[in-house]
Amino acid sequence: MCNSSTDAKCDAPGANDDASGTAAVLEMARVMANYKFEATIVFMAVAGEEQGLLGATHFAETAKKNNMDIEAMFTNDIIGSSVGGNGVRDARTVRVFSEGVPSNETQAEATTRRSVGGENDSASRQIARFIKDTCERYVPSMKVWMIYRRDRYGRGGDHIPFLERGYAAVRFTEPNENYQHQHQNVRIEKGIQYGDLPQFDDFNYIANVARVNAAALAALASAPARPKNVTFPTSLSDDTPIKWDANKEPDIAGYEIVWRDTTAASWTNSRSVGNVQNFTMKGMSKDNYFFGVRAVDKEGNRSPVSYPRPLPRTQPANRPAPN
Repeated sequence: MCNSSTDAKCDAPGANDDASGTAAVLEMARVMANYKFEATIVFMAVAGEEQGLLGATHFAETAKKNNMDIEAMFTNDIIGSSVGGNGVRDARTVRVFSEGVPSNETQAEATTRRSVGGENDSASRQIARFIKDTCERYVPSMKVWMIYRRDRYGRGGDHIPFLERGYAAVRFTEPNENYQHQHQNVRIEKGIQYGDLPQFDDFNYIANVARVNAAALAALASAPARPKNVTFPTSLSDDTPIKWDANKEPDIAGYEIVWRDTTAASWTNSRSVGNVQNFTMKGMSKDNYFFGVRAVDKEGNRSPVSYPRPLPRTQPANRPAPN
């Protein structure tokens, strides 16, 4: 893009922002078209991002009106360079941005979230953790750097219209950006080359980011759906009983309870509990840990994690609720 997003006459090669992301999507579509998955993968390039997220908003709004069941949306925006404006070269890391508090959260949902501490456990955060785990397993030469923000500071991208309509969505971006190559007219000034030119792209890096995407997409499209209606009671207990609905897939092998300390970024522990719809974590208080549930099929594919919501606390007759 040029200095102005509405300048239709200046030279705007857009090699990194966002030919890099478009090239990765096209290459993934070419390769992954040769395989079959349990779920549908839509490869999409949209227009009008700089003019107000126009193409992404149109698709997200159409999806919402048609009740499309979208497990996750990935946007690849500025994944082309391994060298930042700070001079740091990092060809092994990609940032994945994910929001904590959902963009479409209602007041009632906000009240519940504050009462149980769910700021780091939105559906988008679970997708980011899923991507990180998948990358570590299948693309160990790359590192997913989870950034706990919806996007870069004060900025945005094509995943936001999906977030605003209740879909889980994340953004992939290179770890160190160079702002001399973003939103700049192509020119040389005081010996410095400005503009988003192909010479500043690292094509091996773009290929590796595409591999991270493809691995996560394949794992997600092969896995069972996230368990639905995961709950636990708010009653006082040193144990934590968890309930969920049975998945509809015929090849479900069972479920896993995952947990972590409240200060941990990722799930650190898991326990296979069999093909059941409830399980009690004995001697582990929900006050001290965050819990989640994921489904596992007979081939060992694991779904993203579902974070429990609390059931309303029932009160004995003629007894006031505690303050």
